[in-house]
Amino acid sequence: MARANVARQQGDDFQARLFWLHAACLLDAQSPVRKVAYETGPKSFDDILLEYEPGAAPIDYEGSPFARKHIQCKWHATAGNFGYADLIDPAFINAERYSLLQRAYEAQRAHAPDGLGCRFELVTNWRLKLDDQLQELVRKESDAIDLRRLMEGATDRSRMGQVRQLWREHLGVDDEALARVVRVLAIAESPESLASLRERLDERFAAVGMRRVPASESSFLYDDLAAKLVAQGRIEFDRDSFRELCRRENLLAAPASAGHAPTIGVRSFMHPIDPLEERCDQMLNLVPYFRGRYIRDPSDWEARIFPELSRFICGTVRSTERLRLVMDAHVSLAFAVGTILNVKSGREIEVEQRSGGRRFWSASDVPLDEHWPRLDFRTEVIDTGQPDLAIAVGLTHDVARAVRSFVTATLPTAGKILYCQPEGGPSQQSVRCGSHGWLLAESLVQRIRDLPGDRATRRVLHVFIAGPNAFAFFLGQQQQALGPVAIYEWDFNGQRGASYMMGFSLGS
Repeated sequence: MARANVARQQGDDFQARLFWLHAACLLDAQSPVRKVAYETGPKSFDDILLEYEPGAAPIDYEGSPFARKHIQCKWHATAGNFGYADLIDPAFINAERYSLLQRAYEAQRAHAPDGLGCRFELVTNWRLKLDDQLQELVRKESDAIDLRRLMEGATDRSRMGQVRQLWREHLGVDDEALARVVRVLAIAESPESLASLRERLDERFAAVGMRRVPASESSFLYDDLAAKLVAQGRIEFDRDSFRELCRRENLLAAPASAGHAPTIGVRSFMHPIDPLEERCDQMLNLVPYFRGRYIRDPSDWEARIFPELSRFICGTVRSTERLRLVMDAHVSLAFAVGTILNVKSGREIEVEQRSGGRRFWSASDVPLDEHWPRLDFRTEVIDTGQPDLAIAVGLTHDVARAVRSFVTATLPTAGKILYCQPEGGPSQQSVRCGSHGWLLAESLVQRIRDLPGDRATRRVLHVFIAGPNAFAFFLGQQQQALGPVAIYEWDFNGQRGASYMMGFSLGS
C-alpha cells in the first residue's frame, strides 16, 4: 500500500477510535452524553458530534455550559507543529479555498450566534509551536482559546495585537465579532498513538460492557465497522439506537461482575482529551470555583470547596468497601481527599495515575522492591526563633529554589525548610507505583516526626509538592500524624508571579 494511503487509513482509524470512545458513553446511565454522530455537522467540524443531556452539559473555562461539541480530527503520519498563522491557511486542513478559521466563523454564526452554548474543536496529533502566540492562547485545562489573553495589548503592534489583526482581516470582522468566534473555538493536542487510543477503548469497553478486542489481535473490528456504518447511512445514535446497534453487531459483552469497584472523580480543571464524566460512576465538578488553574475566591478553599468535597466523598463511599479514584485536580485537592479517606477509613482505594500511561495505583499494588529510589533529605535553618516547618517535595522536578524564595519572602513564621528528593534526582518516573508512592509518603512523615523539637511548638506545616497526585493523596491519608497543614499551589501558567499560592489549610 502506498505511503499516502497508509496515512489516510491511519487518519480514518484515529477518527473512528475517537468516535467509539465517545459513543460507548451512551451505554453508561451516568454519562451526560445523550447523542453521538459520525461524519455530520458544519464543514471542517463534521467528524464527530456530541450532544449532552439538559442540565448536565460540561462547562467551559468561564463556567458557561455548552450543549454540543463538534469535533474535527486531523491526523498526521509524521510529527509537525503549527501556529496562529496556520489557522488562516486553507492548506493546513488540506483545503483549497477556506481556512479553519473561516469554517469556524461560519459554524459559529450558524450554531452559536452569541458565542455561547457550543464548541468547535480541532483534535490533532501535531503540536503547537513553542514560540508562537497560539501556544500562549490555548488553555491546557480546557483546550479553549483564552479570550482575555487574546485581547491583551492596546495596538496591533503588540504581541497579541498581531494575532487579532491577522485573524480580523482574514475574516473581515471587528474585534467584537472575532471574540464570538474565538469564544467557541478549541484546539486539542492529542499526542496519543493509535495503540494508546486502543488501550483507552479497552478500558472504556470494559466499563460499559462492550466487547473487548485482545491486544494480541492485529486487527481491530471497530475501525472497519465505523466505515461500514457511514456507508449504510447509520451515523447518528442516541442511547437506545446505540444499544440496539451493539446488540445487532454482537458488540455487547457479559455483564460486569458484582464485585466491580465504583469509580469516582474529582475535577477542578478540564483535562484536554479525557472528560471524567464519560468514565466515572459519580463525579464532583469543582471547575466553577476556578478560572483556569486559579481559584476565583481564595476563601472558597475552606468555606465552600472542602465542605462540598467532604460531603461528596463521604456520601459516595458509604456503600462500598472498594473504590477507584480519578482526580483531574489541584494537588491541594488530592491531599484533601486523602485526609477524608485517611488510613482509618477502612477502604481499599485505587488512585489513577497518568504518568507513563493511565494506571490505577494502590498502597499495596506491587511487592516492595529494595532497589526503588528512597528519599534524600536536607534541612535548612531559616530562623531559629520561628516555629513553623516548610516541606519542599521535589519528586518530578526540583522545587528547592522556588520554595526557598517563597518561604523567605512570604512566610515569616517558617523557621526551617526540609528539602526531599528521590535518590538520583527528580524525574517523571521517580515514583514507580502505588506501593512506592506510599513508601515515600510514609518515610517523609517519619522524617518530619523525627526532626528535633517538639511538634507542639509548631503551628503549621507548610507543604509544597511537585509529584504525582497519588503521592499527595497518600501523604494526606497520614495528615493526622503531621498536625495542622497548609498546602500550596504552583503558578503553572506564570500569570500570578510564577510563584506559589496557598490552597487548603487543614487540621487546625
